[in-house]
Amino acid sequence: MDGAAHEIPKRGVDHAVPRERKLARERRADHVRLKVNAVGTNDLDVGTRKALFDEGLDLFGLHEGAVVRAAGNDQLECRSDMLAERARARYLDTHPTTDSPLPSHDCSEIAASKLIESARRVVLTEAAALQGLASRIDAAFAKACQLILSRTGRVVTSGMGKSGHVARKIAATLASTGTPSFFVHPGEASHGDLGMITATDTVLALSYSGETEELLTILPLLQRQGIPILAMTGKPGSTLARQCDVHLDASVLSEACPLGLAPTASTTTALALGDALAIAMLEARGFTAEDFAFSHPAGSLGRRLLLRIEDVMHRDAEVPSVSSDATLIEALMEMSRKGLGMTAIVDDRRRLIGVFTDGDLRRALDSNMSDLRSTQVSSVMTRTPRTIAPHRLAGEAAQLMEQHKIQGLLVVDRDELIGAVTFLDLLRAKVV
Repeated sequence: MDGAAHEIPKRGVDHAVPRERKLARERRADHVRLKVNAVGTNDLDVGTRKALFDEGLDLFGLHEGAVVRAAGNDQLECRSDMLAERARARYLDTHPTTDSPLPSHDCSEIAASKLIESARRVVLTEAAALQGLASRIDAAFAKACQLILSRTGRVVTSGMGKSGHVARKIAATLASTGTPSFFVHPGEASHGDLGMITATDTVLALSYSGETEELLTILPLLQRQGIPILAMTGKPGSTLARQCDVHLDASVLSEACPLGLAPTASTTTALALGDALAIAMLEARGFTAEDFAFSHPAGSLGRRLLLRIEDVMHRDAEVPSVSSDATLIEALMEMSRKGLGMTAIVDDRRRLIGVFTDGDLRRALDSNMSDLRSTQVSSVMTRTPRTIAPHRLAGEAAQLMEQHKIQGLLVVDRDELIGAVTFLDLLRAKVV
């Protein structure tokens, strides 16, 4: 505090808060020669010009010898010339800095068995947490699902820190499985983003402690609008758990972190509980693979679920076909012209009778057939070919071809040949 700038008659010490243990709110650790306005003052005696500092606050000894009396009767000066440097130096005696490389380790000194044991311990701890969660799924979970289903708006997830990351993922999973959802940061909600939430929405708040200040701040405002609150916490007796409409217990016996500090088992549990909500909603809404495709149009997944046979098949003159009385040579010429490795055999109304493929040709040659020119194709064709309807998904064609180890399918509609599709066509369409 610069005494010249703050007169005692004007309540003396700027920002002095009696009995409060706090430093001024500047970023004191990053500045040289930081002037501290006040440090936990117990009393300010104008008559004796005496400032009594709370020594319990001075953990680093930063104010040792730093309090001086001002020359004037109405002035008091408190200066710590090397506040940031002294705190940083004392901390660096035992801790690495974030802007310095971490100490290197000799990998030969770290036994592989210990690393494996550590990994297994984490997985088993989190697996035990999930087993505990499964035993706690009860009527509260069903009530949460019913509440979401009864609402016409979106599910708005919110949380701070790691809970916020989990909340984002839950919102994404809900949105992609038929329940419109998005994430709102609780800190930003208090500065305008609360307007993104409407009276028809449902809020899912995540906080393991159940005491996250940013969530508790907006809770009354949401309740005033009649917005139902679902809470996912690890503390059933917490403020958030008590004030919400439905509480989902995501508690764990212990974290996988050996220090018990990093959220590990607790975040896994919250994530699994969010997935359980999403899948329960999916099944309750009768959400289908086609519905899923509409929210995943990009990439091979979207193409497999959106593209239909009629979108990728060969049509009209591109489809190889011969009559049932055609010779084997005529069938081979048709296959060569159309280049699909097969030809359909049809009657005069284009109803499918059979198919002749490269495989059928090899089998015919192995049978020591005497005269290829006079042999009718109907005698060596496959009479029960694999077919598919034009409205079926292209992904289904890929599954059929893989299952039966064939390279193409004929497309029929009410027994009439209307097209053909090959594995190469599916590759070009990036379905496989």
